[in-house]
Amino acid sequence: MSTTIMPMETARLQSWIASSKSEYLDDLVRAGESVEQASASVERTFACYFPEGTPEDNHLVYDVVADGKPVGYLWIGPHATGQISAWWVWDIAMDAHQRGKGFGRKAMLLAEDRVREQGGSTLGLNVFGFNAAGRALYESLAYETTSVRMLKKLS
Repeated sequence: MSTTIMPMETARLQSWIASSKSEYLDDLVRAGESVEQASASVERTFACYFPEGTPEDNHLVYDVVADGKPVGYLWIGPHATGQISAWWVWDIAMDAHQRGKGFGRKAMLLAEDRVREQGGSTLGLNVFGFNAAGRALYESLAYETTSVRMLKKLS
């Protein structure tokens, strides 16, 4: 099965931003932030990297496509504004019914190629602790843990 990444069409970008914001909010709350904190964080992130609804310089949003059909998405860009060598996977997800088929692995390898093409020398990411499948994928691709944030809810 042929898998590639294609720049997301402008017409689809706005609906992707809305759903990505919602998913990110849910993940932040699940990770322990209050709804208010999570909402503020989501709004800051998207205002910074998608001013006026379009990606900031060097931020690339792709559809992950397998045999001509979208199966997920990928957003990569510099880790910090103006820093071209250190890149970041800001968001990646495969459609629920497409998970476990190797599309995420292929998308990550293609992301690494794009980062190299852009002059990047590192690619980092954040993975929520509850995302065991994601963690296993990244570890299998030789991503190293650089920090661990832990939380205990107290009654």
